[in-house]
Amino acid sequence: MGKVTGFLEIKRKKWPTRPVGERLRDWKEVYLPFPQDELKKQAARCMDCGIPFCHQGCPLGNIIPDWNDLVYKDHWRDAIDRLHATNNFPEWTGRLCPAPCEGSCVLEINDDPVTIKAIELSIVERAFDEGWVAPRPPAVRTGKRVAVIGSGPAGLAAAQQLNRAGHSVTVFERADRIGGLLRYGIPEFKMEKRYLDRRLQLMEKEGVVFVTNAHVGVGVPVEALRDQFDAIVLAGGACHPRDLPVPGRELAGIHFAMDYLTLQNKRCEGDAIPDADFITAQGKRVVIIGGGDTGADCLGTVHRQGARSVHQFELLPRPPDTRAPDNPWPQWPNIFRRGTCAPSKPARSRWSARAAGWTSSRSPAPSSPWTATSSSSRWASSAPSARGCWPSSA
Repeated sequence: MGKVTGFLEIKRKKWPTRPVGERLRDWKEVYLPFPQDELKKQAARCMDCGIPFCHQGCPLGNIIPDWNDLVYKDHWRDAIDRLHATNNFPEWTGRLCPAPCEGSCVLEINDDPVTIKAIELSIVERAFDEGWVAPRPPAVRTGKRVAVIGSGPAGLAAAQQLNRAGHSVTVFERADRIGGLLRYGIPEFKMEKRYLDRRLQLMEKEGVVFVTNAHVGVGVPVEALRDQFDAIVLAGGACHPRDLPVPGRELAGIHFAMDYLTLQNKRCEGDAIPDADFITAQGKRVVIIGGGDTGADCLGTVHRQGARSVHQFELLPRPPDTRAPDNPWPQWPNIFRRGTCAPSKPARSRWSARAAGWTSSRSPAPSSPWTATSSSSRWASSAPSARGCWPSSA
């Protein structure tokens, strides 16, 4: 890496955001551009960790340490080429992805992780500003025709890859606009739709054909697609919502998230929706069931619509506000240290539960003191209540 001591010298800096009072009065994006001089310092925190688990955390397998290093060295053109090598649309993932790469960052074990998401978005936005992102139509066409059903992120990525391979691609979308979940499921404050339209214009220049109001299997016969195309890609989204069959579910004022978000997105697009058909939280006491990404999208929408109060229900327990004070490392490194005692946490495997004398769902704790030997080690204890403390004579 360009600065091997960067993670020791530089602390993580929060992505700058617009003031809360300002952004609650409009539907524009929350985040501000990250200053590039500061971003280079943040990229310098990416350390030569040997095994970059951010690769595993990223569903796309982005080569994250490479473009972090290129940003630090001010090689932005090379950085976008490396980013596009594994990611068709980094301007969308940089805004929408929950960044499991940061949760997998090795630095995150005992410090704040690298600001991977902010760096990714800054690379692609710099590339668009510089004119480095341009249409890439194929040099030769194969003569094959492919139909892609669904214009969400999966359908659009498949369409771009197939088109660049030389096939003639037509994307069918049942809604009135292209984008699927990106268009009507993601709120404007999370991703302004001009970034979606910008990429769609590039794809059209590359030769991809988009057909809207085409509900395959309803208005568009599948047999017709089979006759006209050599292959069909099924990239439709999961449109069936998860219901809760609980008492009172049939009462008025209870809505699915996608119905609610879609109507607001349509209004943000400029569509005239009668008030009688519109779902609004203005002046109402609102309960949101679910604390994931969709719940957060509803929360931001509810606030901007002027709800009287909002309560959000989450199934899982509240995560800790700070790191545990005993030991930031996982359980397993402690069992290899002589004369040390592991933190008082549940065992993480069958054999460690047996050795420590704890109860495990996979292996019950022994009812009597234990002794175990092997060809390579020897340890014994007559006090299971030691909770994993290894004798110094082990």
